[in-house]
Amino acid sequence: MSLLYKAQTRFLFHAHIKIKIPVFYDDSVFDYLFGILETVDKKYNSYQPDSYIDRINKNAGHFVSVDDVTIRLLRQAISWSDFFEGSFDITVMPLIRLWGFYKTDGIRKVPEKAAIEKTKKIVNYKNIEIEDHSVRISSGQEIITGSFLKAYAVDCMIEAMRNMGINDAIVNAGGSTIYAINNETHPFWNINVRDTEENQLLYTLHLANKCYTTSSQQETFVDINGEHYGHILNPLSGYPSSNRHVGIVTDKCFDGDIISTGLFLQTLQGFEEKIGQLQKRMNIDGFITDKTGKRFVTPGFSTYHA
Repeated sequence: MSLLYKAQTRFLFHAHIKIKIPVFYDDSVFDYLFGILETVDKKYNSYQPDSYIDRINKNAGHFVSVDDVTIRLLRQAISWSDFFEGSFDITVMPLIRLWGFYKTDGIRKVPEKAAIEKTKKIVNYKNIEIEDHSVRISSGQEIITGSFLKAYAVDCMIEAMRNMGINDAIVNAGGSTIYAINNETHPFWNINVRDTEENQLLYTLHLANKCYTTSSQQETFVDINGEHYGHILNPLSGYPSSNRHVGIVTDKCFDGDIISTGLFLQTLQGFEEKIGQLQKRMNIDGFITDKTGKRFVTPGFSTYHA
């Protein structure tokens, strides 16, 4: 049986987000679903003026009143930072700025070691203070939501889709977060996974009621003297990760986005150890490719592809 779908794509969270649903739904459904993403974007995105996170950043050193969602998101991010022993840290923004990712003059250079060491001192998630409905970060600190907010918004939208009775759909949020909803008539969606440098097809995933999340440096980097330096920085070293690609399958996009970032900052051995620990507490499988092209793949990842 041939299944028919309709799709819309809109630009949010610095990414093109595409929603594909069965053709019999009215187009107003898209407005409703994208509206959920827009609300999350406006309220919590660190890049959005007057969002809760923007207020926290602009009032660094002082407590700022926030809502329950902000508290919950920050507590979960802090918990993941503990798990990754500080290599994942949402206060990494000063280091990102130091590397020139938000410079407008086009001049880039590798930061001096002394500058990196100085900036590292203010990158510390443990300095995020939460009291009742207020949050304070230390003076000079800045929170960045890029490693989790888009994925959180997709989770919120997926929940709404299920509540509406939508049981066959796919959401592609910038290629880095993909969630598939499936039923018995359409048991899975095919997702092509390519090597980020050589553009070779690695896997065709059969994704069903799961999220596929990927982290790489291919799309976002600064070019310094002909060398690419990616945006995923290790707060402990102050330097970008040299890995090529991480891809994981999880139940929730929020978890997947943070975990893929944290795992991207590991060695192959570190990846194997960390994902082994994670498999004791959640459903997760995936792979990592290092800068040499060497790859570690969890045994269970083979169940998702042909």
